[in-house]
Amino acid sequence: MRLFTTGCTGFIGQALVPALEAAGHELILATRHPDRARRLSPKAQVVEADTRQPGPWQAHVATAEGVINLAGEPIAEQRWTDEHKTLIRQSRVTTTRNLVEAVTAADSGPQVFVSGSAVGYYGASKAGEYSEASPGGTDFLARVCQEWEAATRPAQACCRVVVLRIGIVLGPDGGALGKMLPVFRLGVGGPVGSGRQWMSWIHRTDFCRLTVAALADPAFRGVYNAVAPNPVTMGEMASSLGRTMGRPSLLPVPAPLLQALLGDGAMVVLKGQKVRADALGERGFSFAYPTLPEALKEIVHASS
Repeated sequence: MRLFTTGCTGFIGQALVPALEAAGHELILATRHPDRARRLSPKAQVVEADTRQPGPWQAHVATAEGVINLAGEPIAEQRWTDEHKTLIRQSRVTTTRNLVEAVTAADSGPQVFVSGSAVGYYGASKAGEYSEASPGGTDFLARVCQEWEAATRPAQACCRVVVLRIGIVLGPDGGALGKMLPVFRLGVGGPVGSGRQWMSWIHRTDFCRLTVAALADPAFRGVYNAVAPNPVTMGEMASSLGRTMGRPSLLPVPAPLLQALLGDGAMVVLKGQKVRADALGERGFSFAYPTLPEALKEIVHASS
């Protein structure tokens, strides 16, 4: 299948692009970082584009049989100034609207549209438990996710739409775990904040497998929580990582320090939410790494 992709040059993309090519797909990589894209895949077609703006790049969408939309400004790497909040929203909502505009305008265009969203859709809670049927939250990230998903709906008139509400993606070379590994290697790791907040996570390999399955299987349609079936608390995460690495996990990162560094963005890791993958269970998706110890063992080995 010929796929038009956004957001595939970062932490997830560096694993997803090879997985898509291994599955036999031909890729068009739309990106603001063409050199990075060419290094990632010398055989992919690279289209330099700012997908937050309509432009000539949209013509390439009509040549594709499928779309993967994973564009999104990082949400937990800097303070949420008004400017950064605008970027967070535009990179997700406006990009998706521009993609859907191109999909619906094509005479014979993509037949499947796989779009990212996030478990932030549900809002943050230490006590709640969420499935795909749960209502959305009311905080900033929840509203962004709801707009993000709403932007995909016009595409349902002409193609199959799959929305993946992505949890915390774990891998050795980026994301939340990539930042924790060096600290634990120094023997000064521990939980972030109280340690009681929930982490709904997925191994990056399983996210790639899920994306490949969603493209290939016509039964995939609608919203899926892209999380492993066994969420953990941040304290359990730190303890399991410490055991896997043979390092202590006793020194917590104080919440006030994290808030001083990230401002509102700290809420992503300080509150969290417990999210179930009910729809994936009904679909019969089989995780390669269903439990955290299995996932961490593979990741730590890959990073050593």
